This record gives sequence, structure tokens and C-alpha cells, in this order.
Amino acid sequence: MTRSANLGFPRIGLHRELKKAQESFWKGATDAAALHTTAADLRARHWTLQRDAGIDVIPSNDFSLYDHVLDTSVLTGAIPPRFAGIDDPDQLYFAMARGTADAPAMEMTKWFDTNYHYIVPELHAGQAFALDAAKPLSQYREAKALGIETRPVILGPVTFLSLAKAKDAELDPLDLIDALIPVYADLLARLAGAGAQWVQVDEPILVLDLTEKQKAAFRNAYDVLGKAGPSLLLATYFGSLLDNTELAAGLAVAGLHIDLVRAPDQLDAVFAALPKNKVLSVGVVDGRNIWRTDLDRAFGLVARAWDKVGPDRLELAPSCSLLHSPVDLDAETALDVELKSWLAFARQKLDEVAALSLAQKRGRGAAKPAFEASAAAMATHKASPRIHKPAVKSRATEAIPLDRHSPFPARRDRQRARFKLPAYPTTTIGSFPQTSAVREARAAHKKGLLDAAGYDAFLERETESAIRIQEELGLDVLVHGEFERNDMVEYFGEQLDGFAFTKNGWVQSYGSRCVKPPVIYGDVSRPAPMTVRWSAYAASLTDRHMKGMLTGPVTILQWSFVRVDQPRSQTCRQIGLAIRDEVLDLEAAGIGIIQIDEPALREGLPLRQADWESYLRWAVDCFRLSASGVADDTQIHTHMCYAEFNDIMPAIAEMDADVISIETSRSDMELLEAFRDLKYPNEIGPGVWDIHSPRIPSRDDMVALMRKAAEGIPAAQLWVNPDCGLKTRNWPEVKASLGHLVETARILRG
Repeated sequence: MTRSANLGFPRIGLHRELKKAQESFWKGATDAAALHTTAADLRARHWTLQRDAGIDVIPSNDFSLYDHVLDTSVLTGAIPPRFAGIDDPDQLYFAMARGTADAPAMEMTKWFDTNYHYIVPELHAGQAFALDAAKPLSQYREAKALGIETRPVILGPVTFLSLAKAKDAELDPLDLIDALIPVYADLLARLAGAGAQWVQVDEPILVLDLTEKQKAAFRNAYDVLGKAGPSLLLATYFGSLLDNTELAAGLAVAGLHIDLVRAPDQLDAVFAALPKNKVLSVGVVDGRNIWRTDLDRAFGLVARAWDKVGPDRLELAPSCSLLHSPVDLDAETALDVELKSWLAFARQKLDEVAALSLAQKRGRGAAKPAFEASAAAMATHKASPRIHKPAVKSRATEAIPLDRHSPFPARRDRQRARFKLPAYPTTTIGSFPQTSAVREARAAHKKGLLDAAGYDAFLERETESAIRIQEELGLDVLVHGEFERNDMVEYFGEQLDGFAFTKNGWVQSYGSRCVKPPVIYGDVSRPAPMTVRWSAYAASLTDRHMKGMLTGPVTILQWSFVRVDQPRSQTCRQIGLAIRDEVLDLEAAGIGIIQIDEPALREGLPLRQADWESYLRWAVDCFRLSASGVADDTQIHTHMCYAEFNDIMPAIAEMDADVISIETSRSDMELLEAFRDLKYPNEIGPGVWDIHSPRIPSRDDMVALMRKAAEGIPAAQLWVNPDCGLKTRNWPEVKASLGHLVETARILRG
């Protein structure tokens, strides 16, 4: 009989209960027992919710206190030596993620093409692995004690090694596959011993271009793991298997999951390759976006699969884990009724899977209300006049020059004459601490307890205080602090036409960091200036240079839930035009240095190299569109962080920003190698302070990093700055670390 299944559920809780418990534990306000109690309560709630929704196959071990890749490092005993002296398991786990006073945190980067960040495994030559099966076993037994049979989820060994970084130049992490396989085999045997009949093994690396070495690693690993005990469902997602179809279908596993939302065209190839005895799990509900499923269309895919593999070998599921979706649309009591009818969050996606399963088992009539509601939503969405704006579409087709007036060398000379900055100029990435006072004032203003005049006065005081602190520290280029902003994307979306917002639409970005992505439902335009008031006010308070702060079009696109009824490139161009208008207004207001952040440029890169050129062309063009209208002596900055940029360095150079600041402290300046190899001509600010760690770096640490940077990049091109914005840090950390940063620049100048 066809089964409904889920691959993973959001961890954070409807009201971000996990975030609050994590941060309370980190502050020492509560103990580990309280943290684990909250985690257990969330797991029980989510398992029960899935069972009550009618899901037949419910996952366990998809829950994590920080990150599932970090969990796998702990599971396999891949603990970096610098953390070896920490005996307490909770302290060790969070030290690896966040660092300590003595041990820098492990590197962090993006999970495939999502805005979720994972902790990068570190592996050494001669790496020894050792199983720590406590988490998957305890969570499986926990669900069983509630009367809920689950399918444990683990990250597969080839994806784990492919995502890892070798800390020794001569090591390829895949060389460790033979050492790792016995650990996985032992884990699977223990799960089988605990009663697990099936285990979901996530191998999303199968939708990428694989080397022959990776393909061999897959065959070697699953020849062993397929015999280790439980039946294995091999889960792929985020794209098509393409040339890896026969490899995936031929592995010694009992079932295969494929993503038919991202890649519906792969179905026929999978039919042809899948052996007759294997289960096929079809992902027909979008786990990545929040638009309601067209159940008629999805049911067509389900029916084709049913005809080919039959009811006993078919599972219906979301395309991927629902980790990337908010929890429950029912909590959005203030959302526009029509817009809400077009959406589905994680709980509603479970209902869609259950409806498709019911229709397959008992006929469409059995799920008639769900199919009628879906069809009505599709019809009203297609006909709604709020979506399409002819004037916006027309402007987006206009030819606008993408080049600056002069090439970089001429612009550099004019900017140096204008700003007269010292060698190794110092600045920050933009935001300053969002203290409890800032959050309370914003909340009071939203609730009507603090009027607009009172809120503005508060923000003015906070802005002036931040400027005085920067002046006292001796920074060269100041920022206003962004106290008026809730989020670097949400703030802009709130002021642009074509965006909508939720109250509880939180998703996890990393650890305790949650974001509430805007919903881009229609054509995008800018009705009025968005940032000029605060940048101009800040500039009026100081005789030092003030940097205007904007989020770039690609990042606004990537970090939103994007409409699916037109190409992403078209939506991005509309956003680029809106940011262009803002850039020109900032310049007219006297702001001579403007930063357009694009941390998501690499994130949006397609998973297959054949698709890179097309994406990079329109993504870079949208950034250039936003920046190209300014005069030569206006300095354009951009910022990127927590991604692998080596593969797209020519595209980064094509962006032609005057200054780029990048995250480099966690990778020990490793990212600069790509800039060095390219002979990157413009200026670079390599981050010397990992702001996602509570560790305050010393002046000597920063000096060492900058001297390492100067070995490959001419000193005249270098700036000194943190890795990222400082909104999550507290003021004592900020003052101490920025003090060290300024001292570092002075030492380097000497």
C-alpha cells in the first residue's frame, strides 16, 4: 500500500522555543537539563503532529541542537584536536560550533544552495573514527516510548566526506571512506537492534557533478551498508540525479527518494534505472518554498509513479526535509486572507502529502476538499491583479548601462583623493548590537505603546551613541548601526511593493539564528527612499566618512520565499532597479561610500556546473545594475560571507565593486588564496574577527591573520574589518574586539 512519508521537520518550534533554550543555556541562565527538556518536548510535539496529520513514515534523529552535519562529526568521532580536552558532551558540542577562548570555532558554510549553514567537518591524515550512537539511538527510543515508530535519519558517509575539509594538504577526505564505513555499519546494526526497520540515509551530493572517486566511494560504501541491518532509503534532493541516476538506482539500498519539485523531468530516467524490487519515494510537495501545492499537478506525477512501480513500492513525501519551511501557517492570524490561501507551511505540507496519499489509496473523491481548495487557490493566484504591475515589468525591460563611468584604477585614484584614508583602512560590516533595549523599543513601537516620535528619538540616541563609540575607537569609515532594522532583508522588503510578511514564519539559518524570510508574491518596486533618512542623520553627527548600508538584489531574492510564476532572474532585475534608485538617492544625500551586501551570491549558484554561466550572468548583472549609476568618486563596497567562493572568482571580479569584504577568520585566510591566484585588482577587506563566536580575538591573532593576508595580496589593497555584522554580539565584546582591530591596523601601518 502506498505510504505517506516525511523526510524531516523544523527543529526550532513554532515560537522559536529551541532558540530561547539554547541562548539561555549559553548565557548560563539555565542548565543542560533544561535545554534537553525543551528539546525533548519539541520532538514529542512534532512526532505527534506528524502522526495526527496522517503521515505513515515519520523521521527521527532529524532534530539537532545546532546542526545535523555537526551531529555527524560527533557521531563519527571526528573531533578536531583543539577540543580534545573538553569532557562534558554538551560543552564540547557547542565549543565546536561556537568556539571557546582558547579554541576557534569550526568553519561554517552554506548547505548546498540554501540559506541554512552547516559546520564544516575537519579531517586530518590518519583520521581515526569512533562511533558515538547516543543521539540517534536515544531519539529513536524516545519516539518509540510515545508509541510512534520512526525511520531514523542520518547523513550519508559520502556526502559527509564530500562536505568535509582536510586540514592536511596531502589528504583527500574521500581517502578516509574505508575507515568510515565500519562506523556507519556499526550504527546501522545498533539501530536495527533497537528495532528500526528502515533508516533514511541522506546523500544529497548525488545531485551534483561527481568525480569517479566519489562514484567509487558510493559503490564501496553501500556494498557494505546495504547488508548492515535495516532497509535503507537513499534520499536525494535539491535537484536531478541526471548522469548519477544509474549509480543511485543501482546501489545496494532498498529504496530511493527523488525530488520531483526541483526536477520533475527525472522521473522517466529513474523508472528506467530503478530495479523492480526497490521502493520509490517521490517528493511532490515543495519542502523549500511556502507556496501551496497544485494537487492536481502533483497527483499526475503520483499517478505516473503508481502505474510504474505499483502501490506497494511507492512513497509520497515532500521534496526534501521541511527544515527549510516555517512551522504552521495557522499562526498567521494577521496575514491577508487571499495571500494566505496561496501558502502552505510545514504542517500544511504534511496535510498535502496526506491528501495525495489518501487520493491514491481511495480515489480523489476521498480527498475532495483538499483538491478543491488547492484548485481554488491556483485560480485566484493566477487572476489576482496584485501580482502583475505593467509599469514595473516595462521598466525591467529597459536597457541600462551596467558599467561604471571609468575602470577601477581611475575610480581608485579619485576615491583616494576624496577620502584620504590611511593604509589598512578600518571599518565594520554594518550592524551594531541589537540590545534588549533596542528590541524592546521596536516591540513597543509595533504594539502602539511607543509613538513614532518617541521611537525616532530613541533610534537617534542609539545611532549617536554608536557613532561616538566608533570615533573613540578610531575607526576610519563609520556606519550608523542599523538600529532601525529588524533584519537585513526583511527591513527592505517591508518598504518595497510586491512583498508580504509573516509574524511567525521563522526558519533556522544556523544554530540559534532564525530568520523570517519575506514573501515575494508580485512585481517589485520602490515607492520611496528606504535608508537615506538614517544614513544622512548619522553623517550629520560626525566629520568622519559614513558608509551607507544596503542589501543587494541577489541576497534579497535568495533570502526570501520567491514567487514561482516568473523566472527568478526577472524578479531579481526588478529588485536590482529598486536598489539602484536607493543608491542614487544616498549619493545625492552626500553619502560617498555605499555598501551593497551580496552574501548570497554563491548560495544561488546552481548545483550543476552546466547551469552556472547562465545564473552568474544575470546575478552579476543585477548587482552591477544596482551600483553602476554612481560617480567615479563614490566608493561601492560589497560583502560576502560563509560560502565557498573559489569556483566563482571571475564572476566576483566582474561585479567590479571598489571594495569587497569577506569572511576569512574561520578558514585562516584560506579564501584569500582564490583572490591571490586571480590577481584580484580591486580592494579587499579580509575578516579578522569571527563574529559568530563569543571568543574575543586578540590583537596578536588579528595581526597574524592580516600578515598572512599580505603575503598574497598587496598591502595597498587591504582593509581591516570583522567577518560580518555585529548585531548578535554585545557591546563589551564589540568594544574589545574593535579596539584590537584598530590597534592591528596601526601596527600594520607602522
